Amino acid sequence: MTVNRFLAFTVGMVTSTAASSAPGSAPGSAPGSAPGPATRSTPDAAARELRGTPVVSGLAHGPVLPVRTEVSEEAVVAFGDGGLDPDAALAAYVEAAEAVARGFVAKAERATGAAAEVLTASAGLTRDPGLKQAVGQRLTSGETLPGAVRGAVAQFVEVFTAMGGLMAERATDLLDIERRVVARVVGEPEPGVVLPEEPSVLVAVDLAPADTASLDPEVVVALVTERGGPTSHTAIIARQLGLPCVVGCAGVTDLEAGTAVLVDGARGTVATGVDPEEAAHAVEVDREQQARVAGWTGPGQTRDGVAVKLLANVADAPSARSAAGSPVQGVGLFRTELCFLDRSEEPSADEQADIYAQVLDPFAGSGHVVVRTLDAGSDKPVAFATLEDEENPALGVRGLRLALGNPGLLHRQLDGIAEAARRTGAETWVMAPMVATLAEAEDFCAQVRGRGLRAGVMVEVPSVALLADRFLDVVDFLSIGTNDLTQYVMAADRLATDLAHLTDPWQPAVLHLVARTAEAGQRAGKPVGICGEAAADPLLAVALTGMGITSLSMAGAAVRAVGAQLAAVDMDTCRRAADAVLEASDPLAARDAVRRLLD
Repeated sequence: MTVNRFLAFTVGMVTSTAASSAPGSAPGSAPGSAPGPATRSTPDAAARELRGTPVVSGLAHGPVLPVRTEVSEEAVVAFGDGGLDPDAALAAYVEAAEAVARGFVAKAERATGAAAEVLTASAGLTRDPGLKQAVGQRLTSGETLPGAVRGAVAQFVEVFTAMGGLMAERATDLLDIERRVVARVVGEPEPGVVLPEEPSVLVAVDLAPADTASLDPEVVVALVTERGGPTSHTAIIARQLGLPCVVGCAGVTDLEAGTAVLVDGARGTVATGVDPEEAAHAVEVDREQQARVAGWTGPGQTRDGVAVKLLANVADAPSARSAAGSPVQGVGLFRTELCFLDRSEEPSADEQADIYAQVLDPFAGSGHVVVRTLDAGSDKPVAFATLEDEENPALGVRGLRLALGNPGLLHRQLDGIAEAARRTGAETWVMAPMVATLAEAEDFCAQVRGRGLRAGVMVEVPSVALLADRFLDVVDFLSIGTNDLTQYVMAADRLATDLAHLTDPWQPAVLHLVARTAEAGQRAGKPVGICGEAAADPLLAVALTGMGITSLSMAGAAVRAVGAQLAAVDMDTCRRAADAVLEASDPLAARDAVRRLLD
């Protein structure tokens, strides 16, 4: 029961911050950006290059600043049981947790945007009664206060990790809370970042919101973590701050403090032994390129005028209004499930219509909006829809499959979408997630068209890509979700750091399925778009356009970089880039092939 109470709160914190930046938002290199200077040994350090997952593009050069994230075990041992009985220990826990929560709130008040949101969420998480209850139960059973806090947090970390996806990445926030509370209990300062006196590269096993939200970009020039994924709070806040960021970089914490490194956020590399003058020049060139990107105003097209619609991924009304103010031509993915993560009961069709209308309205008369029906399940638990106790939820009853046992769930959502479209006059397309068979597609499309709307399905399950021609006889459009497609093609959890080399959207097997689907769309004369991580990578966008992809949907922060890159190349270059990635043997070779074409 404790776990369920805790989850009920926690799913509510995975909202627009995750949605606007979660899979599909990581920008790649800027137009014409070089892969970075070749490393050259200097008398001070041997040349070495570490690779991780690129999150935020840009180059930065500076000394390594390790982050202290642990509480001294000596202090924990010295504290022992503190001479406290269970009631007194629980009171001490409440006092320490409240102090930590107030610290989060204070930092949130000084922060803005995503940083403020995630810090506020961390404060609520710290005060959650489910966590307090779990600590109290362990104290009653005879555990010491530090041990009870660690044990209670470990209980929830295990649950979140097993859920995978976005929820698994919230485990970092929980562990940060644990360390801060334990530090308070044993009388140590809370662990975290000590700002440097000179511009430095922050390096850590992982970083929590409180570590990153108040960073000064003038003295912290890049973030690199050994763990984490593209939807972690490190990544979210790095995007907001505009800091080059690489996550999942194995071995980076072995670098000694003060070691000069060149971080390439587009390539996902951390290099030592780079000549300082070469590094400084590369950083300056990168800044000039980023300034040119910032001046791009649309519309999406190649240099020779071939149109490629650039669309936004949105989660709610605020993100829709924000996207409408950027150079996008509509919405390629409205993640409806993110509106309901904190709802225990299904909203009525009328209430859903009110919610959807707020998202559709900013785009009335200015572009179409693709509404995805509930993609609940797996890493996005929705209390009124998600089935409990699935052994393998990523392959279980999720997305459209939820309607098999509860058809009214889909009917009411479609009624709400149709009513919102009627009220606003916005051109509304509707697509279903996790479609695997032609029969599913036919039934879904009949229901959508019966409400006067255009109907499509997502290409996430490989069966749809393999039978794309036949699916396009049924649907009005296809949208490729490269995040799930990649994990299903490569049989690897897309957020597992140890498998990042497999879940790379540049994997040749994945790109061959994308190309196959795009070619089918060209034969059918119907749109085929991308709404996964691949859409936000400017380099990959060139190859995808060459394959025949007609639209790219991404977080608003990535649009200008993608648009500027496409505007710098002609369609012939795009086609040659497509051929190059399809001939490549691995993701690294594919990236390098496109870079060579653009140099």
